[in-house]
Amino acid sequence: MSVLSTEDEGKFLMDVRGEQIGIVTEVDPVEQVAYVDPDPGLANAWIQSLGMGDAGEDDIAVPADNVVTVTDSELRVDADLSSDTAA
Repeated sequence: MSVLSTEDEGKFLMDVRGEQIGIVTEVDPVEQVAYVDPDPGLANAWIQSLGMGDAGEDDIAVPADNVVTVTDSELRVDADLSSDTAA
């Protein structure tokens, strides 16, 4: 399990295959949940990359238990979530 912080907002969420799932819009550091926009527009992605966005209604909640790696630019999960976002 990784520890999530608000500094993770704006990072890309990647699956085990290295494919981008979305962008982290908000992190709840108390609940240890990252909220991810699976389909950010260009303007929204830019705003999120600056850490200035908020979670939306269609964001995916990703618990820290599912995050295996945190780098300067991405969070990587231990599963292939990309099929879940297509629904």
